[in-house]
Amino acid sequence: MTRGYVPLPERGVLAIGGPDARAFLQGLISNDIERVGPEQAIYAALLTPQGKFLFDFIIMQAGETLLLDVERARAAELHKRLMMYKLRAKVTIEDQSERFAIAALLGDGVAAALDLPAHAGAARTWRDGLALIDPRLTELGGRAVLPAASAAQTLTDAGFEALPADAYEQRRIALGVPDGARDLIVDKATLLENGFEELHGVDFKKGCFVGQELTARMKYRGLVRKRLMPVELRGPCPDAGAIIRLGDKEAGEMRSSINGQGLALLRLEQIAKAAEAGTPLLAGETEVVPLKPAWANF
Repeated sequence: MTRGYVPLPERGVLAIGGPDARAFLQGLISNDIERVGPEQAIYAALLTPQGKFLFDFIIMQAGETLLLDVERARAAELHKRLMMYKLRAKVTIEDQSERFAIAALLGDGVAAALDLPAHAGAARTWRDGLALIDPRLTELGGRAVLPAASAAQTLTDAGFEALPADAYEQRRIALGVPDGARDLIVDKATLLENGFEELHGVDFKKGCFVGQELTARMKYRGLVRKRLMPVELRGPCPDAGAIIRLGDKEAGEMRSSINGQGLALLRLEQIAKAAEAGTPLLAGETEVVPLKPAWANF
């Protein structure tokens, strides 16, 4: 595949600084902030106290500041939520989405082109900004956070060609990786049903975080009954939220989709029954064929 870039205008940046920034985030997020440094980024989530999904983001370090790669349309909402927890902590939280542009980097030799080791979350300062290997899966390629005014020219000068807008979306869905609130129902989704442990988004050794109790209970008591996974769609792409059935039984729900492939949250028991009976899962008239990702443990 040609080495190239896909602009991600739907992504924004929150900058978190101040002497208490790390301690502040450590008590809130699902991953260990102490792993973040100039050479390492992480993936993490912020949950409700009941352990349900609110936001996910990639965290990287720029100088003394932590940058959060977030859903741009929900950046103000996340900012408000973080300010609610701030209390007397010496922390600054600033929306810098206008300042930065984010791009996905795909194709052959991305890590080498960025002078990075090819492991998840490897990061460095690069061309007036930051570059990293996606901390969820190396197969997702790289990511660049650059000054918005010069981002396209910077990437071109570095040997990355502009790719079709759906190139990253197709890669993400084929790999079975959720895209924030498009695939994770706010105040309802749980981390382990959506692959966060395998996608390096939760650390069970870091100590307490908001929503930890439910997350840990699901892991240690084996309570995960559904999983988000890629699916092949044999028919028109169903709408997000469409019910998937096995006969007259509900088997799951569709999430995002593109060009005959999609993501679906499916009940593991119903998948097994469908395979045993040789009966298709259906969303309306479209057959939904589950495809277990190579990285998933279920």
